[in-house]
Order: sequence, then C-alpha cells, then structure tokens
Amino acid sequence: TISTTLTETFTSTLTSIVTTTATTTFSVQNNGTASSDQGVLYAKISTSQGTFEVELFRNQTPITVNNFVSLAQSGFYNNLVWHRISQGFVIQTGDPNTRNAQGDPAPGELGIEQAIPLEIVPSLHNVAGTLGMASPANGLPSSQFFINLQDNSASLDGKYTVFGKVISGMSIVDALAALQISSACGSSTDGPPAQPSSAMMISVSIQNSP
Repeated sequence: TISTTLTETFTSTLTSIVTTTATTTFSVQNNGTASSDQGVLYAKISTSQGTFEVELFRNQTPITVNNFVSLAQSGFYNNLVWHRISQGFVIQTGDPNTRNAQGDPAPGELGIEQAIPLEIVPSLHNVAGTLGMASPANGLPSSQFFINLQDNSASLDGKYTVFGKVISGMSIVDALAALQISSACGSSTDGPPAQPSSAMMISVSIQNSP
C-alpha cells in the first residue's frame, strides 16, 4: 500500500496556508547573482541516472521558488539522495542527512530549520512531472520536495505547494523511480533505494533559459 503523505517525518499536520498569485523580485543573472528582473527561472537537476530540467513557477509561488533557488545556489542540494522512491506515486529528496549517500538508512526526517509557508494555488495541480514541497511535522515545508510520477491531484492538491514542472528528461525521473527499494523498509514499492549511490541528486543549477 502506497502512503499518499509527503512529509519529512511521514506524518502531516498542515497548519499554515498562503494562497498567492503575487510575483517575486528574485532572479538570476548570467553570472549567477540575484537581480530584480522578473524573468522565468529554470533548474537543471543532475542525478546519478542523468540530467533533467524543470521550470519553476516563480510568479505563482514566489516564496517557495526563492527558497528553492537560495538552497540550490548555496550547494545545499548537492549530493543528496532521492531518499523516498514510491513507485507509481512520487520520488522525494532534500534531506541533508543523506548527503554523500551517508546517514540514516531510513532517511526522510530532516530539512532545514527555517520553514516557509504553504503557497496553495488552485490552478496548479499535482499532475505527472510537477514538483511539490513535502511538509514536516509542524506543517510547514523547508527543503524536501517530491516529483509526481502520475496524476496525484485527487490526493495531494490543496495540501502541498506545487512550484514547478519537469520540461525535459522525464525519462530520468522514471529511471530513478524504477530503482530497487531497500528490503529493510518492508515494502518493495515504497521506501529508500537499496543502493543510495544510484539515486543521488548530484547538483541543482539555476538558469534563465532551459
């Protein structure tokens, strides 16, 4: 049975929701520094299975995208494991305890200390290829995010911030989702990868064009 809860402790208490259509003033120049330009942002995510690209919904979810960009540019996401593979549902990453494929063999409990509010946008849905923020036990997301492998709108919409979508390389996401699950978790379809080194998020680079 696949759990439809996307959290950093695998429990959820949703307490703060921001409904927003505002724009943000954050962007990235060619030299990687911040500016006030309001152009579209993209992220190139390099993994042990290959590279895929995402469009970030900066206009609709400015707080979330600003947080994601800041973490990416600081190197926070480098060499983390896609620590939850839920086949036919999502893949999830962003736990610093998994850096360099080390740490807890059943990860998923950690994020950064500073949380951000949920940004629920009614027009954005948890369809295949979209990125969403996982929520920790206090109900507010921080660093962990997931990618939907199928249309999960019915179970996830209104609960998690949707802040981007895969625009190239969805086959790489599917390859990560097809990795063998660790037998230690008691499930063959939902849990940490059996070989974390095969499920690494090597780097995330932010750019102005795909």
